[in-house]
Amino acid sequence: MTPFPADRGGSDDPFAEIGDPVLAVADKRRGLVAVAGAHEYDEAKTIGVFHVTDRARRRWLLGSQHPVNAMAFHPTLPLLAVGSGEYDGGYFFEGELPLIHLETGTALSLIEQDFGRQVLGLEWLNDQDLRVLMAPSDDWKDRKAHVEGHVAVVRRADWTAVGAESLTGRDLAGPRVPAPRPDHRVAARQTVARLVSPRTPRHRTSGTRART
Repeated sequence: MTPFPADRGGSDDPFAEIGDPVLAVADKRRGLVAVAGAHEYDEAKTIGVFHVTDRARRRWLLGSQHPVNAMAFHPTLPLLAVGSGEYDGGYFFEGELPLIHLETGTALSLIEQDFGRQVLGLEWLNDQDLRVLMAPSDDWKDRKAHVEGHVAVVRRADWTAVGAESLTGRDLAGPRVPAPRPDHRVAARQTVARLVSPRTPRHRTSGTRART
């Protein structure tokens, strides 16, 4: 992933560079929202992190090698986990699990395998445990590979200290479960639309008289 610095241009639409919003997740405690977007004739490979406490202002813009399927803010640390990946059209489900540091914009790809894994879902269970839902490695003689997957809970004492490509096959081993591929576009577009809409000023009600 390649980070670009915060937006200094004061654009009326800070989400313009995202493209068509495909996925949006919020961190209300920090006043942040992460949005993945797709551009024309492309997939969801652009990620923006925005401050939304007063007006939406871009903090980081990053590019992903694979389409983004899931994102999750760490509950206490300044980290954003991103799940990406896709079917290669013939055999493998490839993908990455980048971890973005929200203070520096740096991103580490955590999975060690050559082709990685297509990550479909992410959920922080607590400060140390990350639940990861993945497609199977491939669909060889596997009729349900496109509707099922594997779930694993990865534990690290300090996620700010994890290294690149440090998640092994053993870390990501887990039971077979249903793995739907939901479309989040409608919810993402609605989230972005609310953030770019001008705030409506509050007025006195017609029945209230000013004191003299």
